Amino acid sequence: MDLLQKLAEYQSREKALAWEGNFKEYLQMVKKDPGIAQLAHSRIYNMIMDAGVEEGEGTKQYLFFSEELFGLEEALHRLVEEYFHPAARRLDVRKRLLLLMGPVSGGKSTIVTLLKRGLERYSRTSRGAVYGIKGCPMHEEPLHLIPPELRPEFEREYGVFIEGDLCPSCRLRLETEYGGRIEDVKVERVVFSESHRVGVGTFAPSDPKSQDIADLTGSIDFSTITQYGSESDPRAYRFDGELNKANRGLMEFQEMLKCDEKFLWNLLSLTQEGNFKAGRFALISADELIVAHTNENEYRSFIANKKNEALHSRMIVMPVPYTLKVSAEEKIYAKLVRQSNLREVHIAPHALRTAAIFTVLTRLKESKKQGMDLLTKLRLYDGEDVEGYKDNDVRELRAEAPDEGMSGVDPRYVINRISSALLAGGTCCINALDVLRALKDGFDQHPSITREERERLLNFIAMARREYDEMAKKEVQIAFVYSYEASARTMMENYLDNVEAYCSKHRVKDPLTGEEVDLDEKLMRSIEEQIGVTENAKKAFREEILIRISSYARKGKTFDYHSHERLREAIEKKLFADLKDVVKITISSRTPDEVQLKRINEVTRQLIEEHGYCSACANELLQYVGSLLNR
Repeated sequence: MDLLQKLAEYQSREKALAWEGNFKEYLQMVKKDPGIAQLAHSRIYNMIMDAGVEEGEGTKQYLFFSEELFGLEEALHRLVEEYFHPAARRLDVRKRLLLLMGPVSGGKSTIVTLLKRGLERYSRTSRGAVYGIKGCPMHEEPLHLIPPELRPEFEREYGVFIEGDLCPSCRLRLETEYGGRIEDVKVERVVFSESHRVGVGTFAPSDPKSQDIADLTGSIDFSTITQYGSESDPRAYRFDGELNKANRGLMEFQEMLKCDEKFLWNLLSLTQEGNFKAGRFALISADELIVAHTNENEYRSFIANKKNEALHSRMIVMPVPYTLKVSAEEKIYAKLVRQSNLREVHIAPHALRTAAIFTVLTRLKESKKQGMDLLTKLRLYDGEDVEGYKDNDVRELRAEAPDEGMSGVDPRYVINRISSALLAGGTCCINALDVLRALKDGFDQHPSITREERERLLNFIAMARREYDEMAKKEVQIAFVYSYEASARTMMENYLDNVEAYCSKHRVKDPLTGEEVDLDEKLMRSIEEQIGVTENAKKAFREEILIRISSYARKGKTFDYHSHERLREAIEKKLFADLKDVVKITISSRTPDEVQLKRINEVTRQLIEEHGYCSACANELLQYVGSLLNR
């Protein structure tokens, strides 16, 4: 299908969205589907939920946000369940201005952008369809035509709550164009579009001396006053402020806390009563979500000012911290690199992860828990199994430092430094060491980094490098084990035979002769010690393995090499320990013999084909690991 054909299909779909009828026909539609008359907060909540929800470990993942935001599951869960859900049920929380508060480059603007673009798409679906009075500058809900006296009866019959009154323009048109005949008023389908200023708006404060409140609420059209004779005639008024145009949807208030006070106070009645004052008219109804975002310092200054108490009480503040998960931070960098025009430069495996380790370390707070260092905390937060710790420990750590993630190095700095490394002259590939070097070089160019802070960050660079060293050695060792999976399974099966015999206090059958032999306690301990299982803890660990095997059997599942993360890690480390000398001799030799050269070529091929390396970074990895093993 060529581009012109796709454009024709798109235009055809857009035309199919158009619908026009009268109020009587609209009432029939509402009777069949009351959802088309839902309020703005309800529409946004349903939009998020219709995209799908996946149950995660202790929280939900909303697929609406999942392709753009990573590691913010808890913040998004709080946003949806503590704000949008009750607001959709018309609880009092919807009468609050939503303020996203967090560090710079933490995802606040992305959340708002996703909501805006999502509303535009959702209004094009049958579930998200919006209808408004034709010709209304605020594309308002047609049910506002029903007089207040008849609304209780209508709500009982149709099951639809009506909130709000006709805008001055529609009130005048009802009398002059339709002669008061409500049933004849034209209704049309409304498609949200920020570029066309329909249902989605953005307000950004400018110079307080020059900016007018009309940017929010509309203004008098002085050229028509002589024609209509009065400033209070709706025809002499431009209903083109952001609050007017964002009606039925969402308005983003950028840099709200930097705005002049008169703009903030204008939001008080809108958030609390659902209306605002404009020109010489009565209060004008508006149904929209007002969402703003700010950083923590501006927010603290704002609430410290006693004059802002009234507005503060009408806000719902949602913290949006940096992610504390290395895997999520790595996804952020991968997304930003994909969006760039640098696809021709190869990024070696673990380069972005190493940067993410450094970044997350800068955001963590020291724990008072005995034996809990930052790297252990980092692994626990990323969902790794750590000996001696459970899920409760993660919850306790988060409770211990509730503001964790509100400070630290931001993704923007890291991606800028990665970009610098990518653009270095003649570079065709960058690895983790290149990225760490670029991050380190950037400290001297950053004006806000003090000498003390620089020392702290250099310490985190060193920690991230040590983590990379372990990843690099493991990568090479895995590549050296040609029959890795087969070797691992054989070792695991042998270990499991011994564990079952140990727990049932029987002897083990030799797989070759079938004869009963003594337990291979030396084998079991050599594997268990790889992950720090002590002599006193070995019985509990083995029983845990047996319980897991039984659980799998009851569910009709096979317990295999990947069924127990810690046991898999122990098997790997045991294999690596057995191979260490072979690896060291092979990759450290300056004049490899024919066998060693063949092995190096095979390892390089494995790294390229199975692990995502290019020939350049594969050779660099082998040289680097060789230097590490020779230390």
